[in-house]
Amino acid sequence: MLTKKGKYGLKALVDLAHLDPGETAFITEIATRNNIPKKFLDAILLELRNAGFLKSKKGPGGGYSLSRPASQIRIGQVVRTLDGPLAPIRCASRTAYEVCDDCNDPETCEVRRSMTIVRDAMADILDSMTLEDFIANPEKQRAALPDETIVKRVS
Repeated sequence: MLTKKGKYGLKALVDLAHLDPGETAFITEIATRNNIPKKFLDAILLELRNAGFLKSKKGPGGGYSLSRPASQIRIGQVVRTLDGPLAPIRCASRTAYEVCDDCNDPETCEVRRSMTIVRDAMADILDSMTLEDFIANPEKQRAALPDETIVKRVS
């Protein structure tokens, strides 16, 4: 599940993606437009800036803006930056793997095997989408999704 941190980060990026080239927005403006607590957003934007998604400028004409075009910002990268691994359970994670303490054999565990399929489907979808897809019209959003067989495989 996407955390509030992940959701707020995506909302802020979408907000900034709607700005004209060269335009910036202050944290207060982004927070107000998106009903996000300013202090929480401050920490989120700092993390996104440190990860290279945003740039900031102080003083008059300052604020935040995207560091690269929205078409080059992958949603999967943003979610991993803010929320960590995409796996629904730790034993299905590629980057934060932990053996379950109630599991006798991770290699034959049906739950782990199924959650690995879920992880792969989530990664395929989120990694195929860009910030530009988020702000595009619905038809373009559907076109950005991977083949429906990926989604059907886990449903």
